[in-house]
Amino acid sequence: MSSKTLHRAPGRKGLSLRATENFSLWLMALPAIVLFICFAYLPMAGVVLAFKSFRPKAGIFLSPWVGLKNFEFMFRNATFWMTVRNTLLYNVAFMVIGILGPLVFAIALNEVRPKRAARAYQTLTIMPHFVSYVVVSVIVFAVLSADSGILGNLYKQRGLQPIAFYSEPKYWPWILSGVYLWKNIGYSSIIFLGTITGISDEFYEAAVIDGATKWQQIRHITLPFLKPMVVVLTIMRVGQMFSSNFDLFYQVPMNSGQLYSVTNTINVFVYNTLRNSNNVSLSAAVGFVQSLAGFLLVMGTNQVIRKIDSDLAMF
Repeated sequence: MSSKTLHRAPGRKGLSLRATENFSLWLMALPAIVLFICFAYLPMAGVVLAFKSFRPKAGIFLSPWVGLKNFEFMFRNATFWMTVRNTLLYNVAFMVIGILGPLVFAIALNEVRPKRAARAYQTLTIMPHFVSYVVVSVIVFAVLSADSGILGNLYKQRGLQPIAFYSEPKYWPWILSGVYLWKNIGYSSIIFLGTITGISDEFYEAAVIDGATKWQQIRHITLPFLKPMVVVLTIMRVGQMFSSNFDLFYQVPMNSGQLYSVTNTINVFVYNTLRNSNNVSLSAAVGFVQSLAGFLLVMGTNQVIRKIDSDLAMF
């Protein structure tokens, strides 16, 4: 037996042994793996629709090829560029408030005494995350409606003309940002709270002995421990820059045509295009560009962070 064969045999045995030892873990992960393959990888075959003129009778693979015509029509569409602008601007705003808000809230919640009160506050702020956006849209309408809403009635009681929020686009960037923060701040803070609770008390005890104030403890102990998590979340959110929460931008403004200039994002544009024109190929082309742009942003952001500090990069 050659030395090369003797060298490879233990590796195969070791690999088999590790697979056997981790069998229970693989078994637990199997449902998630199957779902991921079915709903993430298999649908990728439909990407070919972006380069075809879809015919329902012919199906996906027998429909005629049209090359890049769908992309040409998309890039020449002024509405598409408006949706790109809205999507990018909202995602920049949501990235800031979606990371900074939960971060500040988690630090503040960690300082609350007694802990029973902290758990009550955390529970109250987490609950909105599990409320459907359909219900949220009803709540927002009940507050903002000029005819029967809470604000509308307050204006009427004071002899003022109620604001028609659902026909005034200028208010909705603030309304949508507020709804997003209200719905996600509690749930998103969990990951920061988990990191904070994992910090050893010895660091804080040493800081107290040295005479550090509470702000100095947060600045020099808590924030440095949270930095890697902030970087990872930033990379993940950058990858979603060309995507948006469909329910937030469709349900909450109730798909009002008068608000399209500030509420029409790429996801809503794809849905409305498919619903109004039944153009499956154009919708597939938009989705393909959206996914490709997100992938390139994730890779580019990760490389930039790797050059700055390789320990903070995801891969």
